[in-house]
Amino acid sequence: MTQMTFSMLVLSLTILSLNLGTIESASRARTYLEAQCRSTLYSDLCVRTLLPYANKNELPSPQKIAQITLTTCLAKARFTKAYVDMVAKQLNKTKNPREYQALEDCLRQINNGVNQIAQSIKELQQMGKDGEEKFVWHESNVQSWVGATLTDVTSCMDGFPGDKFGSKEKGMIKTRFLNVKQLASNSLALLNRFTARHRASRAIKNP
Repeated sequence: MTQMTFSMLVLSLTILSLNLGTIESASRARTYLEAQCRSTLYSDLCVRTLLPYANKNELPSPQKIAQITLTTCLAKARFTKAYVDMVAKQLNKTKNPREYQALEDCLRQINNGVNQIAQSIKELQQMGKDGEEKFVWHESNVQSWVGATLTDVTSCMDGFPGDKFGSKEKGMIKTRFLNVKQLASNSLALLNRFTARHRASRAIKNP
């Protein structure tokens, strides 16, 4: 009986130790991501986006963090594009010409955003791989494309007609576009953080 009690105690202490280790690792990951996200406008969203990709064995690098946020933004943009396309097909073009045109404009803008974010991800992956002389060129491309996406989604959100447009669909579209806008904004801030740290590191190595 004493032996069994001792074994149960050892097992309980082992489980407790593992749980404490997991909690400590999760806390360390969150603290790290909160520091990385401090430069973003939507820091809570930034942490939520990145937390599933952080574990006790490996925390994502600044470049990887920017890439994760861009990839998430691309997925949301594609989802938004599919939803706007569905609503546009359901809207009667003849009876609602103004609303239909607003949706067509939004569809064009989010399609541009999808292409721009996809190109940005490819550019970001190349940064640092083909020499420092091309680093700034890749950086400029990503900044331009993500900035253009921010402009496009903002134009859509501002371009809807008034109360005649279906309130439910309008609300859903605006919510989706707002999410894409926030992710794009965070991506741009995280890209700038990565490139600033990269330059600082290069300056130390090559004073």
